[in-house]
Amino acid sequence: MRQFKSQAEAEAAGVYVSKVKSFVKREGRLTNAQARAIDENWSSMGIDFQAKLLSFDQLFTQSGPIVLEIGFGMGKSLVQMAADSPTTNFIGIEVHRPGVGSCLNDAAELGLTNLRVIEHDAVEVFKHMIPDGSLQRVQLYFPDPWHKKRHHKRRIVQPDFVSMIKQKLAIGGVFHMATDWENYAEHMLDVMERASGFTNTSATNDYVERPAYRPITKFEVRGQKLGHGVWDLVFERTE
Repeated sequence: MRQFKSQAEAEAAGVYVSKVKSFVKREGRLTNAQARAIDENWSSMGIDFQAKLLSFDQLFTQSGPIVLEIGFGMGKSLVQMAADSPTTNFIGIEVHRPGVGSCLNDAAELGLTNLRVIEHDAVEVFKHMIPDGSLQRVQLYFPDPWHKKRHHKRRIVQPDFVSMIKQKLAIGGVFHMATDWENYAEHMLDVMERASGFTNTSATNDYVERPAYRPITKFEVRGQKLGHGVWDLVFERTE
């Protein structure tokens, strides 16, 4: 087997080299409603992965700021945000197929036209499909904390990932993260403080109160009752 010195060299030769993923894809079992929602709504709300930049003017029926969420879970809060902000266009990326089906089902019930979903690895979507400087906000809520120390390298918030986010954000756009693991919050803060071109919007240079646009989930409410904390970080791209 040929050996390549870098990922770029392998790609140039047309060879796919498997990379460590920041997620574990869990297919789960689709309910009838989720499967039906995908069948009935994918053509209008789904985006197939392709190595081609998206045209947001063609994708949405209205012009407006673009908000992209990485890993929307079952999509409850993403759907609520899209419903609460009808003049903003939302894109959600998720690899959990039942979550995709649930999100499409809820969005269809509300008749939303400002929400699109992609079922694919977020890093590949950013690399191939998102135009530079096009996003007003990138959302990353409650990603897998990979809490064991030996797994910390799998955490999605790493310098290369943040550099990619910066490239896709417009000047003045923000990267909003939230986690209920204090150690991960500290890790996020450390990575972001070292990243060039970002400014922390926190008055205390650490965390912010939950912005009004981020709905509080049942998961959060349950955690708060058990005494668990939630940490929000919002960093603005300034250069």
